[in-house]
Amino acid sequence: MKKYRPTSPSRRHMEAIDWKSILTGAGPYKPLTTGFSRGRGRNAAGRITTRHKGGGAKRLWREIDFRYEKKDVSARVVSIEYDPNRSSFIALVQYRDGDKRYVLAPQGVTVGKEVITSQRAPVEAGNRMPLYQIPVGTLVYNIEVQIGHGAQLVRSAGTGALVLAHESGYTHLQLPSKEIRKIRSENWACIGSLSNPEHELMQIG
Repeated sequence: MKKYRPTSPSRRHMEAIDWKSILTGAGPYKPLTTGFSRGRGRNAAGRITTRHKGGGAKRLWREIDFRYEKKDVSARVVSIEYDPNRSSFIALVQYRDGDKRYVLAPQGVTVGKEVITSQRAPVEAGNRMPLYQIPVGTLVYNIEVQIGHGAQLVRSAGTGALVLAHESGYTHLQLPSKEIRKIRSENWACIGSLSNPEHELMQIG
């Protein structure tokens, strides 16, 4: 964490993440970014219906791959980047066929590491596999709730769900909220917990 000099009352207790020691990308990968319209508190006719909304800096939308459709093809992490639209960091990965995608970056994954989505993938951070292949006691993120719908659960900074048991075609998961939920064991999930765990420690001032 980075602390600031108390040059003003608002700066006195300010703490932020030391981005330079973590991030490696200079800017977003242009082919995977688009513009988008933020909620400005206006309805379809353009009239303000919710006051005090709008403004802020412009943001590019990063297209994140939550479906992980490229199976049994390894990918190399090219860069770790900041995404203003979510709390965890994102990783730009390049597959062996040259295709590039943005995925959510887990803790412990650095530039140059190989990750893969496969039923026979090793149990390592960043790899993706069906829940029935994941040992009890492992942390997972980007969990499917319905087959083919992509990652829907556990996607915010520093979070991970704990695999508690496999029983009768279902996997018991303890979510970050401590809720225990049964998910079908053929659904897919990523190994590890998400990056930027210091997000909750930030003090704006």
